[in-house]
Amino acid sequence: MRRTRRTRPAGRTRSVEDAVARQVLRLVGLGVRSRGAVVGVERVREAARRGKLSLALLATDASKHSLSKVVPLLAARRVRVVNAVKATALGHAVGRDQTTVVGIIDRQLAQGIRELTDSAPRSQGEGSA
Repeated sequence: MRRTRRTRPAGRTRSVEDAVARQVLRLVGLGVRSRGAVVGVERVREAARRGKLSLALLATDASKHSLSKVVPLLAARRVRVVNAVKATALGHAVGRDQTTVVGIIDRQLAQGIRELTDSAPRSQGEGSA
Protein backbone atom coordinates (compact mmCIF):
# COMPACT_ATOMS: atom_id res chain seq x y z
CA MET A 1 0.00 0.00 0.00
CA ARG A 2 1.34 3.37 -0.97
CA ARG A 3 1.38 6.11 1.63
CA THR A 4 0.16 9.52 0.72
CA ARG A 5 1.98 12.54 1.91
CA ARG A 6 0.16 14.71 4.42
CA THR A 7 0.08 18.36 3.64
CA ARG A 8 -0.78 21.24 5.88
CA PRO A 9 -3.53 23.64 4.97
CA ALA A 10 -2.22 26.81 3.33
CA GLY A 11 -2.75 28.89 6.47
CA ARG A 12 -0.72 26.55 8.64
CA THR A 13 2.54 26.41 6.70
CA ARG A 14 5.67 27.46 8.54
CA SER A 15 8.65 29.10 6.98
CA VAL A 16 12.28 28.23 7.54
CA GLU A 17 12.62 31.47 9.50
CA ASP A 18 9.92 30.33 11.93
CA ALA A 19 11.68 27.00 12.42
CA VAL A 20 14.98 28.76 13.15
CA ALA A 21 13.24 31.14 15.57
CA ARG A 22 11.73 28.17 17.43
CA GLN A 23 15.15 26.49 17.66
CA VAL A 24 16.75 29.69 18.94
CA LEU A 25 14.02 30.11 21.55
CA ARG A 26 14.52 26.52 22.71
CA LEU A 27 18.25 27.16 23.09
CA VAL A 28 17.56 30.38 24.99
CA GLY A 29 15.24 28.55 27.36
CA LEU A 30 17.89 25.90 27.91
CA GLY A 31 20.45 28.62 28.55
CA VAL A 32 18.29 30.28 31.19
CA ARG A 33 17.67 26.98 32.96
CA SER A 34 21.40 26.18 32.94
CA ARG A 35 22.33 29.72 34.05
CA GLY A 36 24.07 30.37 30.75
CA ALA A 37 21.85 33.35 30.00
CA VAL A 38 20.57 36.45 31.78
CA VAL A 39 17.16 38.03 31.31
CA GLY A 40 16.21 41.70 31.34
CA VAL A 41 17.81 45.02 30.55
CA GLU A 42 19.57 45.54 33.89
CA ARG A 43 21.02 42.02 34.10
CA VAL A 44 22.22 42.20 30.49
CA ARG A 45 23.83 45.60 31.14
CA GLU A 46 25.56 44.22 34.24
CA ALA A 47 26.89 41.19 32.35
CA ALA A 48 28.11 43.42 29.50
CA ARG A 49 29.92 45.75 31.90
CA ARG A 50 31.70 42.75 33.45
CA GLY A 51 32.70 41.44 30.02
CA LYS A 52 30.76 38.19 30.46
CA LEU A 53 28.30 38.60 27.60
CA SER A 54 28.82 36.68 24.35
CA LEU A 55 25.58 37.48 22.53
CA ALA A 56 22.39 39.48 23.07
CA LEU A 57 18.93 38.76 21.69
CA LEU A 58 16.66 41.79 21.38
CA ALA A 59 12.91 41.70 20.95
CA THR A 60 11.83 43.13 17.63
CA ASP A 61 9.13 45.20 19.35
CA ALA A 62 11.34 46.59 22.12
CA SER A 63 10.66 50.15 23.22
CA LYS A 64 13.04 52.93 22.27
CA HIS A 65 13.64 53.59 25.96
CA SER A 66 14.81 50.01 26.59
CA LEU A 67 16.93 50.02 23.46
CA SER A 68 18.59 53.29 24.44
CA LYS A 69 19.62 51.72 27.75
CA VAL A 70 21.21 48.59 26.34
CA VAL A 71 22.23 48.97 22.67
CA PRO A 72 24.95 51.63 23.14
CA LEU A 73 26.61 49.56 25.87
CA LEU A 74 26.48 46.40 23.75
CA ALA A 75 27.99 48.29 20.81
CA ALA A 76 30.76 49.73 23.00
CA ARG A 77 31.57 46.26 24.34
CA ARG A 78 31.37 44.78 20.83
CA VAL A 79 28.69 42.28 21.78
CA ARG A 80 26.83 40.88 18.82
CA VAL A 81 23.11 41.70 18.84
CA VAL A 82 20.49 39.54 17.16
CA ASN A 83 16.99 40.89 16.57
CA ALA A 84 15.09 37.79 17.56
CA VAL A 85 11.32 37.65 17.96
CA LYS A 86 8.61 39.65 19.68
CA ALA A 87 8.90 40.35 23.40
CA THR A 88 6.09 37.95 24.28
CA ALA A 89 7.72 35.01 22.47
CA LEU A 90 11.14 35.82 23.96
CA GLY A 91 9.60 36.13 27.41
CA HIS A 92 7.69 32.88 27.03
CA ALA A 93 10.95 31.07 26.23
CA VAL A 94 12.51 32.28 29.50
CA GLY A 95 9.48 31.83 31.74
CA ARG A 96 8.15 35.41 31.78
CA ASP A 97 5.19 37.17 30.22
CA GLN A 98 7.53 39.23 28.05
CA THR A 99 11.09 40.47 28.00
CA THR A 100 13.01 42.95 25.90
CA VAL A 101 16.47 41.42 25.94
CA VAL A 102 18.21 38.18 26.82
CA GLY A 103 21.98 38.00 27.14
CA ILE A 104 23.86 34.78 26.46
CA ILE A 105 26.83 34.21 28.77
CA ASP A 106 27.76 30.66 27.81
CA ARG A 107 30.12 30.85 24.82
CA GLN A 108 29.14 27.48 23.32
CA LEU A 109 25.46 28.34 23.54
CA ALA A 110 26.15 31.70 21.91
CA GLN A 111 28.06 29.95 19.12
CA GLY A 112 25.14 27.59 18.50
CA ILE A 113 22.69 30.47 18.29
CA ARG A 114 25.04 32.39 15.96
CA GLU A 115 25.30 29.40 13.65
CA LEU A 116 21.52 29.07 13.52
CA THR A 117 20.91 32.74 12.84
CA ASP A 118 23.72 32.98 10.28
CA SER A 119 22.42 29.99 8.31
CA ALA A 120 18.81 31.20 8.27
CA PRO A 121 17.62 32.89 5.11
CA ARG A 122 16.64 36.49 5.81
CA SER A 123 13.72 38.42 4.47
CA GLN A 124 14.47 41.80 3.05
CA GLY A 125 14.74 44.35 5.84
CA GLU A 126 15.38 41.80 8.61
CA GLY A 127 18.55 40.54 10.16
CA SER A 128 20.95 41.03 12.97
CA ALA A 129 22.55 44.27 13.94
